[in-house]
Amino acid sequence: MGRERTAVVLDEQPLWLEAMIQLLTNAGVSIVGKTTKPVEALGLVENHHPDILLTDDRADDGELNAIECLRKAHEVHSGLKTVVLSATDHPQQIESAFAAGASVFCLKTAAQDDLMAAIRQGFEISIYLAHSKKATARREPVASVETPDLTRRELEVLQLVAEGYSNSQLAKMLWVTEQTVKFHLSNIYRKLDVVNRTEASRWAHLHGLLSATASVTGTAA
Repeated sequence: MGRERTAVVLDEQPLWLEAMIQLLTNAGVSIVGKTTKPVEALGLVENHHPDILLTDDRADDGELNAIECLRKAHEVHSGLKTVVLSATDHPQQIESAFAAGASVFCLKTAAQDDLMAAIRQGFEISIYLAHSKKATARREPVASVETPDLTRRELEVLQLVAEGYSNSQLAKMLWVTEQTVKFHLSNIYRKLDVVNRTEASRWAHLHGLLSATASVTGTAA
């Protein structure tokens, strides 16, 4: 058996804090710290170096808010994985979370199984895509393609769109909501100066994005 995974949990609402602790405990994760205050959460991360930080995105104790806590937590513990829970899927909330280093963004209104899936995904280093019923291929984001300021996440979405996956499939593969996928697509269309996924896919083909993908997935056994 591998070593026990550990977590720090931050939520400004005590009821949600306890609910998330129970969820993590059920997933076999050991809780090394819990708090309703971002500044205390940062201290817990620095002291315990947990595997994961599970945080509400609206926590604010007057000294530090959750997003700044997330950013600073990555500075003090570079190997930290982070899951952000939110009551809203407003694009600005999503963008702020990922910009601060979030590994996963998940709505609090999600079903318990979806929350569990998001937490599990928070521990993963790579995204795994099932290309068939018999095999699963590992994908790494392409970082070397010349693009008009596309983020790594947008490159991932563009790759999958070019391979023909639907928004619902993308949401499951990336462990996000369909609204998040649409948000990333709208940014991609704007940056590439295209109007739909067909034109975006054509751009990906012309710029060798799928060739780069094939060189990665082709090595998976």
